[in-house]
Amino acid sequence: MTSLHDVFLGLGGNVGEPDKAMCAALAALDARPDTTVVAVSSLYRTPPWGKTDQPDFLNAAAHIRTRLEPKALLEACLDIERGLKRVRDERWGPRSIDIDILLYDEVSIEAEGLVIPHPRMAERAFVLLPLSEIAPERRLEGVRIGDLLQRLDLGGIEKRAPADQWWKPQAG
Repeated sequence: MTSLHDVFLGLGGNVGEPDKAMCAALAALDARPDTTVVAVSSLYRTPPWGKTDQPDFLNAAAHIRTRLEPKALLEACLDIERGLKRVRDERWGPRSIDIDILLYDEVSIEAEGLVIPHPRMAERAFVLLPLSEIAPERRLEGVRIGDLLQRLDLGGIEKRAPADQWWKPQAG
């Protein structure tokens, strides 16, 4: 039997209804027999990064456990994005949904189309703030996520909804 891997994902989008797209992506991952969503951060509104002449983003992070190996997980995430009508026209450009593999166990991978830990995540408050909610003690380049976050400018970032109020349908 294949072992379970601890994986942290970054999710985001800024066109259409990105919060609904992220909910659908998390539900699709959680519905897989080989993957379980363990925790999801709050939902944040964040200013665009890299290409700044576009609408603000909604961002979140998720902790999943999966039996999928890194390349297979990447393909599953890309399939979910395509199913949600993600269009890849422009680097750092507008998108309805983006699912990034941030951390996969404690491994580092550099392969065509896949780099783990995710490149430049230590420079991005929109990645580290939600990730710090669900994994403050995890380390990137030997430094705690929570400590890396202290080095970044959080200006313009606003919490939109706590984790338990945005991603999963409420019971009752």
